[in-house]
Amino acid sequence: MNSQDLNLTRRTLLKTAAAATTVGVVPGLQSAVWAAGSDKPELEEVKIGFIPLTDCASVVMASVLGFDKKYGIKIVPSKEASWAGVRDKLVNGDLHMAHVLYGLIYGVQMGIGGPKKDMAVLMNLNHNGQAITLSKKVADAGGKDGASLAKLMTTDKRDYTFAQTFPTGTHAMWIYYWLATYGINPMKDAKVITVPPPQMVANMRVGNMDGFCVGEPWNHRAIMDGIGITAATTQDIWKDHPEKVLGTTDEFVKKYPNTARAVIMAVLEAGKWIDASLSNKLKMAETIAAKSYVNTGVDAINQRILGRYQNGLGKTWDDPNHMKFFNDGTVNFPYLSDGMWFMTQHKRWGLLKDHPDYMAVAKQVNKVELYKQAASAVNVPIPKDVLRTTKMIDGTVWDGKDPKKYADGFKVKA
Repeated sequence: MNSQDLNLTRRTLLKTAAAATTVGVVPGLQSAVWAAGSDKPELEEVKIGFIPLTDCASVVMASVLGFDKKYGIKIVPSKEASWAGVRDKLVNGDLHMAHVLYGLIYGVQMGIGGPKKDMAVLMNLNHNGQAITLSKKVADAGGKDGASLAKLMTTDKRDYTFAQTFPTGTHAMWIYYWLATYGINPMKDAKVITVPPPQMVANMRVGNMDGFCVGEPWNHRAIMDGIGITAATTQDIWKDHPEKVLGTTDEFVKKYPNTARAVIMAVLEAGKWIDASLSNKLKMAETIAAKSYVNTGVDAINQRILGRYQNGLGKTWDDPNHMKFFNDGTVNFPYLSDGMWFMTQHKRWGLLKDHPDYMAVAKQVNKVELYKQAASAVNVPIPKDVLRTTKMIDGTVWDGKDPKKYADGFKVKA
């Protein structure tokens, strides 16, 4: 939105507010694009935690490019060392919000993987763009993809170790799902460890794991350093899968709804800006490569955000389903089915002992109405349905309509 459009919107909102006969939020315009009146953000500064990963970009760029100021707030990005640290700081209020793993928010909500607290997903930050890396040692022995890894593990009887970034998080669920697709039970046939994303490459270098799942740029970094190969991308597992979210506590949303709405609008604009052009993507890569953010060479970031992939074994390809931050607004809607899916996998792998009320929990956590208000204010399209359908790598179809049956239907499970 340019300054002329912004001024026009302000005038329209002010006229509407003046015409309203009741005091409070303007009907249909619950989120205003100016910091005044009843919609003024309750906080001027919002501290948002992030982990050094490419998909922190929309939060960082909202701050760097000043989209936050447009909505009456100042985003203060806070670099964190681990997802456990992000969890703890969100729960105790040291962070207002975070760029955070979808499954982490649901894990805290359900009291698994940390202290139980009511949480909130404000929006999805990105689709796609994670990967599964196998060590060069495994690749040299013949394990180059899911099928060949499974064959290798049946003949090579040593213990195999795989790393994820947080027990209830997205990367854990992606690598478990991928291994299980090829008949490998991650709970019985291998050892699973937790390693913070920026430490993955160093740990593989010294032989601490045979494979890992993590966000970029650390998969491409392993290839550049000659220690790993890309066996699969996460978009191979689920095209346009949900990944990181803008997460906070339910308590924060209730106390500071205008602030939450303002942040959603700023981050939506940043995501739209990133996806708008090649030059914007490259500018983003240059920005987040800095020491204060991801702390890596820009070459480790800029290839895969453009969909230019290599597997470390000589294969190269262009992937249209690379990491997206906006994609005409399809990325950011907090689908209830996305949240429910993570709970089905938590149940599948024994993290949840009983079936929760999947829909009720998703409705509580995913702040769909708040997102709709913010998206409407910045003219971002809103889907008609809170559920979406996808066909997974193993051929199963997830549509959110019978999560209990779906969760119980897997052959390989804990």
